[in-house]
Amino acid sequence: MRDNQEDLDGLFERFLNKTTETPLYFGQKLAKIGTEEVKERLLEVVRGEDMDNAYLAVKALSMMENKGDVLRELFATIHRPANRDKNGGLVSLLEDFDLSEYFVDIFRLFLFGNFKASTLAKGYLDYVEFDITQRTLKKAEKHWNHFLSNASKEESFELKKSEGAEILDEIRDLLEDE
Repeated sequence: MRDNQEDLDGLFERFLNKTTETPLYFGQKLAKIGTEEVKERLLEVVRGEDMDNAYLAVKALSMMENKGDVLRELFATIHRPANRDKNGGLVSLLEDFDLSEYFVDIFRLFLFGNFKASTLAKGYLDYVEFDITQRTLKKAEKHWNHFLSNASKEESFELKKSEGAEILDEIRDLLEDE
């Protein structure tokens, strides 16, 4: 058992070492091991302050079979105010996951994210098939109203306002038809 722990510690050390030329090689090895301990240790890295390591950890987590609650943790990291201006890389990795139940989180990113995050979120909104209910719509409308009340009225505001209104109108129409 001790040897296995040392092997795991060594893989993590090489995976997160900034001088490692092929960190994803070690990420693949960790993903293949895929135990709950590996997943939790990778999630700790995602929750950390180092965005480069968080990016690598999400890549490794996306290769695991048991992804479980990874998206919830990933969105918590993405939405953290301290990460607002540096979370575009993490948002780009969302494509490796099933986003069907995360419409509200994606809509929030579209409304409040930096340029890269917002642009990527708009792409997800356009192409992902979401599971949407009345409750989902209400939550999205809450964020929409916050955006309308608090967003700076800069150049991109009118475009987001137009696109966001169109998205919500389409959802209302879909829910009325059901």
